[in-house]
Amino acid sequence: MKTNSPTTHRIVKRPSAARGHADHGWLKTQHSFSFADYYDPAHMNFRSLRVINEDHVDAGRGFGTHPHRDMEIFSYVLAGSMAHKDSMGNGRTLLPGQIQLMSAGSGVTHSEFNPDTHKDLHLLQIWIMPEKRNLTPSYTEWHPKPESDADPKVLVISPDGRDDSATIHQDAHIYRLRLQSGESIAHHLAPGRGLWIQVMRGSLTLDGEALIAGDGASSEDEGDFEIRAINETEALLFDLK
Repeated sequence: MKTNSPTTHRIVKRPSAARGHADHGWLKTQHSFSFADYYDPAHMNFRSLRVINEDHVDAGRGFGTHPHRDMEIFSYVLAGSMAHKDSMGNGRTLLPGQIQLMSAGSGVTHSEFNPDTHKDLHLLQIWIMPEKRNLTPSYTEWHPKPESDADPKVLVISPDGRDDSATIHQDAHIYRLRLQSGESIAHHLAPGRGLWIQVMRGSLTLDGEALIAGDGASSEDEGDFEIRAINETEALLFDLK
């Protein structure tokens, strides 16, 4: 479905219903890209973006301690709370709208747990391939500031940590979008880069292409893109080398 506004760039849509999915009882998850037992050679990654998993974790359950290496891993909490622990000594509980970013580098172990015994945890787990292997593991967070929490477009992750964003070891700029019904923002994609948008709540249009919660869409055409909310919406926008 498209609006009356013509698409000026080639948009490749990844519908929510077409994602891979798994039901582990305590965990219900949907995969935008191949992950674990879900394998689709047509959907392995988009540039350095390797994983977007939308997870629903039962109250009082979670991911036990397990290892990772050579991956930039971040979580965006949509509802509930998430308790994080890792072998670097970090122990934090994240709330909705907050982000944790862990550079697994040369190797790290960590766990993610829903500490609430009554409410489910809803989050996005996202992996981005780093620019180099065997980096020193690190951990950063991004929390919204009260004065900018309602801003329609906020930089949350960047390679240089500017504007108080979390720092990633990749040429990736990630924005949180929060738009009211009818509100629009623009994003300029430079030559040689790729854009991915992941809708978390509500619905919007990307250059006229309608997207609902759970949908993703990408483009590798340079130029200015218009993102317009159909209704109140929240999304992540990835600008990737």
